[in-house]
Amino acid sequence: MYVQPYLFFNGRCEEALEYYRDKLGAQILLKMHFRDAPPNPDQPINPDLADKVMHTSFQIGTTVLMGSDGDCNAAAPQPAGFSLSLTADDEASAKRYYDALAQDGKVTMPFQKTFWAKGFGMLVDRFGIAWMVSVPEPE
Repeated sequence: MYVQPYLFFNGRCEEALEYYRDKLGAQILLKMHFRDAPPNPDQPINPDLADKVMHTSFQIGTTVLMGSDGDCNAAAPQPAGFSLSLTADDEASAKRYYDALAQDGKVTMPFQKTFWAKGFGMLVDRFGIAWMVSVPEPE
């Protein structure tokens, strides 16, 4: 058994995928739009959602995440109660990832040396996803 994060981007999934591909090297493994679903007369697809992402899976490093545009409800609350933790191989990479994710986001803890890591910082990216970026001390 394993657990995978499933992220809802409230209508900005395509933008998020491009952003994560550019900033973190994400690879899109699968992407289906609402228009790709088989017709269901009991649950017709809202034409406004036809070009939105119904489901995607994408890989960042060795982690596979999933996501969707969801129902594109602008009033939907931002995700809360979790953070994605990105562990980099070195300080330069960690700082680069942190800075890229913080762009147009909100820093909650600046990237800095801590008693448990060479570098650690927290932020919420432009899509409302909370991140913890770190590079551990060598053992």
